[in-house]
Amino acid sequence: MRRRPFLVSALRAAAGTGALLAAAWPAAAQDATARTLRFVVPFPPGSGTDTSARYFARKVTELTGQTVVVDNRPGANGFIAVKAVLSAPADGSTVFVGSNSTLAVNAALFKSLPYDPMADFAPLTMMMRSPALIVVPAASAARTLPELIATARARPGALNYGAGSAGYQLMAELFNESARLQTAHVPFKGAGEAVVAVVAGTVDYAFAEVTSVQELARGGKLRALAVAADRRMPVLPDVPTAAEAGLPGFTAYTWVGAMVAAKTPKAETDRLAALLTRIETLPETREFYERIGAETMQGGPEEMRAFQAAEIRRWKRIATQANVEQQ
Repeated sequence: MRRRPFLVSALRAAAGTGALLAAAWPAAAQDATARTLRFVVPFPPGSGTDTSARYFARKVTELTGQTVVVDNRPGANGFIAVKAVLSAPADGSTVFVGSNSTLAVNAALFKSLPYDPMADFAPLTMMMRSPALIVVPAASAARTLPELIATARARPGALNYGAGSAGYQLMAELFNESARLQTAHVPFKGAGEAVVAVVAGTVDYAFAEVTSVQELARGGKLRALAVAADRRMPVLPDVPTAAEAGLPGFTAYTWVGAMVAAKTPKAETDRLAALLTRIETLPETREFYERIGAETMQGGPEEMRAFQAAEIRRWKRIATQANVEQQ
């Protein structure tokens, strides 16, 4: 992406105040920030995707004075939210805050998607990634990951897992493949609902974002058996990695990124990409994500496009190896 020198300078100067940013922009950019900006999220409030959208919405308002509305459109594997974005005017006023499930995993799980994750969207910036936790109800007999695996192996097909999105489903199937398990998939509309099911004890286990369950784990409302990462998370230092718990090489992350409809004029796409990428690089953004058990993902449109393409290839390969039937 080619940034205009005056725009980059203005964005840097705006780290402390939105007034300087608005004063430095040309009239067209100021007209754009006068419109209400809508962040469409394919999950209910409380998910890591929603948390990212609300943080970036607040920072956009602080930097530019522009009003930003977070519009949660959960359900139907993200199709409802995608339709809302692609049917809206492609004028830069609607941003899709998507996740690994809507922007990559769906391409592996569906024979025919009602949208093309690559062709229908223009990338803006990568936001964050968060390792998945393997969690069980607080009353579960499985107190460690090896105990959960042993129980599932002893009773093939008897245990189930909750998944709030296609991404979590494939994570669980990768886990089943890695640990040589057979368990049943229980779908939910969002990550929050799957977590509630774990707390209530209506599912045997689930994969969940650190950002959404760390307080529940610390409070004893559920039990975190392992983190699917290459290192322990500072917010849950007592939770071992999957490798430490006896499943070497198993890692799984959720991630969040921002996009607009591909038909959006380049000038609007560039403006939004510059602004959101600037927010991504702020030290306070890194600190914000570290506090909630996540980490920033650096990169603008070109980096995000390459990353997205690699993720689609990865999950297609995993879906094939795990014999996941396409929907």
